[in-house]
Amino acid sequence: MADVRSTAQPLGFGTLLTPVHLGPGAEATIRFAARLARCLSCRLIGTGADQLELPYYGDGAGMVDAVLVENARAVMEEDLAKAQALFRRAADGVALDWRGAVEPPVAFVLTQSRAADLVVFARQGGGDPPLGRMGVAPGDVVLELGRPILLVPPGVESLAARSVVIAWKDTRESRRAVQDALPFLVRADIVTVLSVGADPADEGAQDVCGYLAQFGIAARVVKRPKSGTTVAAEIAELARLQNADLIVAGAYGHSRLREWIFGGVTRDLIESTPVCCLMSH
Repeated sequence: MADVRSTAQPLGFGTLLTPVHLGPGAEATIRFAARLARCLSCRLIGTGADQLELPYYGDGAGMVDAVLVENARAVMEEDLAKAQALFRRAADGVALDWRGAVEPPVAFVLTQSRAADLVVFARQGGGDPPLGRMGVAPGDVVLELGRPILLVPPGVESLAARSVVIAWKDTRESRRAVQDALPFLVRADIVTVLSVGADPADEGAQDVCGYLAQFGIAARVVKRPKSGTTVAAEIAELARLQNADLIVAGAYGHSRLREWIFGGVTRDLIESTPVCCLMSH
């Protein structure tokens, strides 16, 4: 029987992107992204954007003091230079591209993601290192990005993706996440498709295994009944039992009054995923 891998299209990431900020955890995230880029033989883009913040004098002010404007611009340009230097130092040894701009940081990441296959963020839970100036939180962009994001918990220095848990739900978002995760899944030794609560047959979990098989990926279905714990806790527990270092999940939510309202599982994973988590919307 012919090897399925030999007839499938090559799978891989060509370019990663990570937003750079000036907070305490910035260097660790850049180093993680650089290690991943090196492992996957791909390019790494660093982005940094700073918005010019002008003093506000009230509705009666006719103009802004030119000296204050110049001072604010000098601070902004200094921050951008610091961010670029940090990126180049922490990511030394891989093919790099730096993109900086005078623009709101979130808007800049959304546009620059068009050049990347995957965007790397530090996890942003309550006890995690805070973002510094120019920081972009994953929850601010995941539903608009049009690219998968990779959430990295504090202390995680690299990703082998030898054991992967797919948090399956028969939705567009989950299907997108499985597709986006293929470059990791083809390298994995263990791939588990987790169905919580629903009948895996009705949810199509076995079809997911069949789809992955055409890429030479031997996945299996695990069903967990709904219990007193959250779905995110069930995902985390299976990841622990399987010694998984990657979770794959769809991202669910909607915008209301300029604020993202996430589904419970999405919110929990963004804030507390115990291992790296690839999310797609």
